[in-house]
Amino acid sequence: MSNKVKTTNPTKVITGVVRLSYANVWEPKSINGGAEKYSVSLIIPKSDTKTLTAINEAINAAIEEGKGKFGGKIPNKAALKIPLRDGDIDRPDDEAYANSYFVNANSNTPPQVVDKDINPILERSEIYSGVYARVSINLYAFNSNGNKGVACGLGNIQKIRDGEPLGGRTNAAEDFATDVDDDFLS
Repeated sequence: MSNKVKTTNPTKVITGVVRLSYANVWEPKSINGGAEKYSVSLIIPKSDTKTLTAINEAINAAIEEGKGKFGGKIPNKAALKIPLRDGDIDRPDDEAYANSYFVNANSNTPPQVVDKDINPILERSEIYSGVYARVSINLYAFNSNGNKGVACGLGNIQKIRDGEPLGGRTNAAEDFATDVDDDFLS
């Protein structure tokens, strides 16, 4: 089965299997006092060159399409805020981001969330920080308040498999595996 769906939109990417972090896909949240949005950080293994190449090509296409926002010229890419970041550099203390790149994607509208067979997932506990998924994203240029760059819009999410929850969260079955009497005052 091919990991990449061909699209006619050069700024749209369907990722390979990535890990979700900071997954706010059921309820929008405000980040740093901004407007409430649905958002997720996509952790992409550095070994997934297919997804990384597709994202870089989409970033270049977004810069080209958005040159009107940059005064009609394509600016030096180094002068722009780019959404693809190196986890080893930007999140050195977070082992979930080791040997990975990441992008933060967000949307004003909720993503559709489906399983491997493209059936809707309605149970909120199925999607959490740490789950592995494929995600559709759309890259676009922005120029506001003196900030110029490319941002990443969140499309839809396809859960591929469970993963170790991120953020230190445990599940109730593990927390309460011992009987009350066994654990009392031990």
